[in-house]
Amino acid sequence: MAHARHTPAPDGATGVLVLADGTVVWGKGFGAEGEAVGEVVFNTAMTGYQEVMTDPSYAAQIITFTFPHIGNVGANYEDLEADNPFALGCIVRQEVSEASNYRAVQSFDAWMKSNGRIGISGVDTRALTRRIRQRGAPNGVIAHDAAGRFDLDVLLAKAREWPGLEGMDLAKEVSCRQMFRWSGGRWQHGTGYEEAPLPQAGGAGGGPVEAGADDNQPTPAPSREREGRRPHVVAIDYGSKRNIFRNLADAGADVTVLPATSTFEEVMAHKPDGIFLSNGPGDPAATGVYAVPVIRELLDTQLPLFGICLGHQLLGLAVGAKTVKMHQGHRGANHPVKRLEDGRVEITSMNHGFAVDRATLPPNVRESHVSLFDGSNCGMELTDRPAFSVQYHPEASPGPQDSTYLFEKFVSSIGGRSS
Repeated sequence: MAHARHTPAPDGATGVLVLADGTVVWGKGFGAEGEAVGEVVFNTAMTGYQEVMTDPSYAAQIITFTFPHIGNVGANYEDLEADNPFALGCIVRQEVSEASNYRAVQSFDAWMKSNGRIGISGVDTRALTRRIRQRGAPNGVIAHDAAGRFDLDVLLAKAREWPGLEGMDLAKEVSCRQMFRWSGGRWQHGTGYEEAPLPQAGGAGGGPVEAGADDNQPTPAPSREREGRRPHVVAIDYGSKRNIFRNLADAGADVTVLPATSTFEEVMAHKPDGIFLSNGPGDPAATGVYAVPVIRELLDTQLPLFGICLGHQLLGLAVGAKTVKMHQGHRGANHPVKRLEDGRVEITSMNHGFAVDRATLPPNVRESHVSLFDGSNCGMELTDRPAFSVQYHPEASPGPQDSTYLFEKFVSSIGGRSS
């Protein structure tokens, strides 16, 4: 790694990463040509690169994959957490090879190109990861030009001018634009996605069943009285992953999804039996400007509430705790988390650069989970409200099913309430 003003491009270099401190990393570009500026982070997962790239929580970020063989299983139409990728690009060690998996429908290179995302291969990702761990996640610009033409001074200026994620509300940018009803269950090998027994049917892979065109007049939501005994969960979408909704449906819930900026009145108009707060990108304190007042009103209804990732952080802010920007963040599929009530260790998937400051938890909040990597807060339960949350992603499968009990716990708590 060299300084921007003293690093001529090596022969054959068609990709470059320029960090705000002047560090330049050369490589071979793949995917789309162009440039993008964001926060450079690393992810330690050995599998799931397509899910990672399409996770809305990675908005405004450039991902360094520590596993060297990214792209070897190609891309398909099932391993998506959203319709489009939200990560700006990725940095990998080995050159992306042709797909070698029976589920692949195209190469990772072609998938990245078709989705306008930039990649760089041939990078010493161990050295870059060490740099992030030692100095924190930097701002940077990733660029790809087939002719190898780069103006490093211009790229450096863009990296330095980008304000960073602190104070940035991204939930509004990645959230759904209108209410929809979810249809679709979890994936099964050999059969694909299950059809969840919702009031309205969706596609085979699961997805939104759109409401009427008039967003101000929401379609009446199902209640347990009208639709059998399936509890109705209203999920507030701050940047949600599809598999969250599949797990909620699999646990027995009907799911209606609302935009991040929905008001308390708009949420309650759907007559929810429970509330879900989704994951998402950006600074929770910035999103909390409009989200926290709504969450506080929802807590006062005594409806069961469950949050993950950004939803966990927003719940923390709503009860009076504070959130902090982490030095490097937690991103990967091998993070051990200890459940304090019984000492059980869950292997979890994580993706967050902010955390709830455990020292600021109020007396009515019991810490339920902690990271075994650094002791940071990974879960909490309110003692005076039926609400709980976790920092990690229980819909992912690194354990592989260590944390799916949380969806069952949430839906069961709704079922245990009187109609």
